[in-house]
Amino acid sequence: MRFSVAQWSPEYGMPADPELEDASTEVDAAVEMPLGEWRGILPDVEPVDDVLFVDGVRRVDATLWIDQPEGRPALGLAATYAAGAVRSNGHAEVVAASVDRGLFTSVNGAADVVTRCGTYGVRATTGQSPEELWLGIQQRMGELEGSVAAANIGASLVVVDGPLSHRRHVEGAVGYIKREHVEYLPAELWDVKYGLAVARRSPLFLTSNVWSRYSWYLRLARGSSAAEGLVRCEVAADMDLATAVRLADRISATLPRFASAPHKDPRAPENLYPIAGLERELRRRLGDQHLMYRALRRAASPVQASHEVLR
Repeated sequence: MRFSVAQWSPEYGMPADPELEDASTEVDAAVEMPLGEWRGILPDVEPVDDVLFVDGVRRVDATLWIDQPEGRPALGLAATYAAGAVRSNGHAEVVAASVDRGLFTSVNGAADVVTRCGTYGVRATTGQSPEELWLGIQQRMGELEGSVAAANIGASLVVVDGPLSHRRHVEGAVGYIKREHVEYLPAELWDVKYGLAVARRSPLFLTSNVWSRYSWYLRLARGSSAAEGLVRCEVAADMDLATAVRLADRISATLPRFASAPHKDPRAPENLYPIAGLERELRRRLGDQHLMYRALRRAASPVQASHEVLR
């Protein structure tokens, strides 16, 4: 039996799900090149020296049960989230960082939670299941990333870690997706996708569902298998195809130089060095989770506050 060992640390899961959701019926894969001519493309452009990387982090500080006039208590999550940007133009520098806290719940009449370490403002969600609350946190973090990106325009390229989504209105922004959950290409194009050589990209394809975007695959670096070192990039389809192709070439010529090595990053090679450094800085700015948890318990009720004093 032949096999390979994934480079990603097991604690982070896998860069690609074993069974991808099939979305190939929603894709026009012939926008740049006819399907019968699909091949890896080596961009004939120079790498860009001035790149802005945008990312966000989030953390649940405590799970809350919110009392209701009738029936069982409702669920809420007290979370801290942050977004920032690092600019690489000869050296890497964090140029923006913003931190916010929120109480994520669907409870009508919920009130801000004020603690000695900060205030968790109410962030309304559409439901109270754990998945819906997590989605609310993700959405707010995405909006914060969009604000950070829009306020730091000026670099030659803007790379947002993750799907563009709330950041798609930032002019020229490129989404960088390092974990694959969806298969966008039909089976007859898989040989091209998984056979890409390092620094080569696939032709662009158009996806239209909630919003329209041009996407392409890039072989960032060689992994232990054909599924590793492969990332997807996307740009909003409100630009013309020729502009999207030029942007895809510039990004594809630039990103491989930032690919991480396994001995330096447990999510190598997909987790780019500037993004990894930004994540570390943003997590530091979230504050001490144990301190926030204790502050929330003190704010919750006199009973829990007295328990904290005894501890």
